[in-house]
Formats: sequence, C-alpha cells, structure tokens
Amino acid sequence: MAPVIVPVQTSPDLPEQTTVVVIGGGIVGLTAALTLAERGVPVVVLEKGRIAAEQSSRNLGWIRKTSRDKVDVPLALASDALWAEMPKRTGTDVGYRQAGIMYVARTDDEMAGHERWIKSVEGLSLDSQLLSPAEIARLAPGGRGTWVGGIYTASDGRAEPTLASSAIASAAIARGAVIVEQCAVRTLSMAAGRVAGVVTERGEIRCEQVLLAGGLWSRRFLGNLGVALPTLPLVASVFRTAPMDGPTDIAVGGPDFSFRKRLDGGYTITQRGALFAPLTLDHLLIGHKYLPTLIAQWKNVRISVGRDLVRDLSLGRRWTASDRSPFENARIMDPPVNPALNAEAQHNLEAAWPVFKGAVVRQSWAGMIDVTPDSMPVISPVMKIPGLTLASGFSGHGFGTSPAAGQLAADLVTASTPILDPSPYSLDRFTG
Repeated sequence: MAPVIVPVQTSPDLPEQTTVVVIGGGIVGLTAALTLAERGVPVVVLEKGRIAAEQSSRNLGWIRKTSRDKVDVPLALASDALWAEMPKRTGTDVGYRQAGIMYVARTDDEMAGHERWIKSVEGLSLDSQLLSPAEIARLAPGGRGTWVGGIYTASDGRAEPTLASSAIASAAIARGAVIVEQCAVRTLSMAAGRVAGVVTERGEIRCEQVLLAGGLWSRRFLGNLGVALPTLPLVASVFRTAPMDGPTDIAVGGPDFSFRKRLDGGYTITQRGALFAPLTLDHLLIGHKYLPTLIAQWKNVRISVGRDLVRDLSLGRRWTASDRSPFENARIMDPPVNPALNAEAQHNLEAAWPVFKGAVVRQSWAGMIDVTPDSMPVISPVMKIPGLTLASGFSGHGFGTSPAAGQLAADLVTASTPILDPSPYSLDRFTG
C-alpha cells in the first residue's frame, strides 16, 4: 500500500491561460510552483493523477550531501538552507531534522570509497568525517556489525515525504498558484517556433513557459516531441515500523540495509544494496549508456523480464493531441513490493543492530526511480523547443535536493539569476 499524504484541496477548474505551466505535481514541480508564486508569477501545476503520489511520497526522506558528486554538492548545500526555512515558508512542520547521516563500511574496499569521496570534496567546507569502529559504536550504540569504519556528516538530515509535498502545495496555492489533479498534459502547443501552451485531456491552456517535472514520465513525453532524455527505471522496496526505541536518530546506511528515524517514532528501512530493474524497451534502446555503472554495480541490480515489458509496450510512444495519452492510461505508477528485498533488509539490519528484532512492520511499498547515466538530474532549458524547461532524472535524489532544484528550475523559466551554476545539469551533456 502506498504511503498516504496529507490531503490538499486543489482546483476542479482548468484555467484558460497563465504565465507558466508546470507539468507534474511531484515535489520538484511543486517547489518550483511555490517559488514562482512567491515572486508573483502566475503558475498552474497540472498533475495526471494525484500530487506526490509517486516517488515524491515513496522515497526514504534522506537529505544528504554525503557521497554526492563534487559538482552536485552546491545543490545539496543550497537545499539544506532552504529545508531549514521550510517550516516558516509553509507554516507546517515537514519533519525536517538536521540529525546527521552515517554510512558504515564492512570491507576495506567500501571504506576506500568513502576516503576517495572525502578527498574529492576537499575545499567545499563540508563537515563530513571518517569514522573508526569505536566512533560508530558511540554514535549508534547496541550494534553487532563488524565495521572497518564509516563516514558521518552531522549537517545532513531528513524530512517526511508524506508531509513535505502537501505543505509545499498548500503554500503555493495560498500564494496564488493553481494546482489541477487528474488532468494529464498530452503535448505542447506551438506558435512561431516556440511554446504557446499545453494541450490537456480537458482542453488547452495558453502560456508563455512550460516546466516539465514529470519524473519517470518525462522521457516518454519528450520522446513524443522528438527530444531524447536518457532515463531508465529502477524500483526500490521500502517498509516502515511502528514507533520503537532505536539505536540513534542519525540515518544509517549499511552495505545491505538502511534505516532512518521517522517523525511518528518508527523507522523507514530498505535494502540499500539492491534495486529491482524491470526490463523495458528503453533498456534495449539506451542501456549501453549505463554500462560503466552496471559493471560497477552489477551485484546490486536484480533484473526481471516479464509483465513490466508488456505493460511498457502497451502504453505507446507516439500519439497526437487528440489521442488518449499514456499518462491517462497509467495515472499513478504503483510498482509491486519485492518482499524478498524487504526481508533481506530486515534480516541484515537485525544482525547489525539486534534492537530491530522486535520491530513491528506497519507498512511496505515500492517506488519507481528515474535514473540518468551519470545519476545526476537534468535541470535545463530544452534548446530544441524554446519555452520548455526540464527538471527530471533525479536518480533517487530528488526529495533531498528539491528545494534548490525547484528554485533553480524557476530561475531558468523566468530568466532570473540562478541560485547556483546550472551547467552540470544541462540536457546537452548527453548529446554527441
């Protein structure tokens, strides 16, 4: 069963025109809409299903700088500051706590990876530090794991996915944004070689700019317009426990498990060392772009061939403005939970911290992640289509960086001074 988000009263009516249309009611699109509304820019968010019903409410809730690529750290740093402001900005406690994130290493090779990362980000003024086994035991007592060391960033944190998107959406509406659910965008309308509006299942909205923040659906939407966005789907299975006394408030990532404290007193847990890969046509079309990552991480990917491929093919890849689109045929991506992966996570975590042997599992769910070849998002104008900006491909990191990512997208849409250098997130890096 998918996590239940705090309900938001959205609009039943479709406006005829606005300045900016945001396609996709996930947390990045909603944060962009809030930023635009705060600046007095008329904005309409169109969501094919329900806001935050896909990965925005299904993720782990981690907000981290640890182990990010050096060029991606500024986005995470900017997001830290914006997360801290989110309660005041939205008038709601979204569960943001700067409680730290720690990774523990079982082997020398794993530890060497943390050491390489620390060296790679020297000069960025991060508070990350390498840990000894004794320091791990002090930060998360009661453990039985055999660790060679770890890494800890005290300024990393967490927030609640089921609270944050709703709070951001409500704040955007309060400032004048319009959010319409159950309204899929089929395609763009063009005039004089640039975006002039969007065509939805309920009619057309005229606008000056469009921000596509469609998550795993963005590749299909752009493909119908002749624009290539390389993303492939991965599925993470997750479960949460009833409230319990755990070893620490710090979020902990092990080689084959992770856990983090929830606002409700329970823990969110996953098998961090394994993701489920349902093979689709895209794996055949662009899988070669991922070969270096696949070779490095082949032990962590569980591949499946079957009904996912059939379902993917049935959705179609080409349609017109008058056709029923794939987004109307699959309003919410709700992948099945992989019980074996959740069982592995529980077993591995209990062996490392025996206190979890008494944990009561309250709920499990799965979420589909859109992954780019370099695991970095695209936050970029689409040069082939003037008036269209893209914010997708967050590769499982979108929740944590959503405040700055949404603001950067809003900056690009309005030609404002960007919150940070957008060049690492250019769509053009995948061409050629």
